[in-house]
Amino acid sequence: MPVITSKQFRWIEVENYGEMSRLAAAIFEQQLLSKPNSVLGLATGSSPIGFYEALVARFKHGNFSFQEAQSFNLDEYVGVAEANETSYHSYMERHLFSHIDLPVAKRHLPIGMTKNIHAECERYEQAIIQSGGIDLQLLGIGVNGHIGFNEPGTSFTSKTHVVELAEATREENAKYFLSKETVPTHAITMGIETIMNANQIVLLAFGDHKTEAIKRLRFEGISENFPASILKEHPHVTVLFGK
Repeated sequence: MPVITSKQFRWIEVENYGEMSRLAAAIFEQQLLSKPNSVLGLATGSSPIGFYEALVARFKHGNFSFQEAQSFNLDEYVGVAEANETSYHSYMERHLFSHIDLPVAKRHLPIGMTKNIHAECERYEQAIIQSGGIDLQLLGIGVNGHIGFNEPGTSFTSKTHVVELAEATREENAKYFLSKETVPTHAITMGIETIMNANQIVLLAFGDHKTEAIKRLRFEGISENFPASILKEHPHVTVLFGK
């Protein structure tokens, strides 16, 4: 398990997906042990599934609780009902919420079916601020460098907003839908500045298809054309990666 550190980044190369998941879960467990009322930023997609399994296992056999914590998810599709199995509300219920003691009122996701999407973005941003801000944020990275659903070209000063999903992102997410054509075209996402305001960030990337994105993150400069690159300006980032 090589650990490569820089001034701001900690790069941990893992041997397999299970190791990545367990290490990430251990970081979140330690966060809750040290601060039971932590505000946790959560992610969806394929990368965190093993993390949620490991975190649930630690919760069931450990000595920490989610009772005092809060969670805020990165994003939700526009036009997808919460009860729909493709929604991130449903994803979180399946993989985490139904297995832990986090109170329902403290589980926060954007509402994609609201009539006023822009008002929902503002409401969600203010809810994060009113919570005191995110203590520990989980991230994945898209093949095009997106974090949350912040596609290439998104302003580094963006707050929670509506985004049109890039074709690469819709293709990447098509495996969760009947076809690419049924993948929503828009989503609500935390903005890049919102993400950067978190006290600590853990980024997960595993598999050959993420190798190029991690290479670009490590060795290229900072540019809005590769949104994840701004993480180099954050004071506390751990990248868990492997293939």
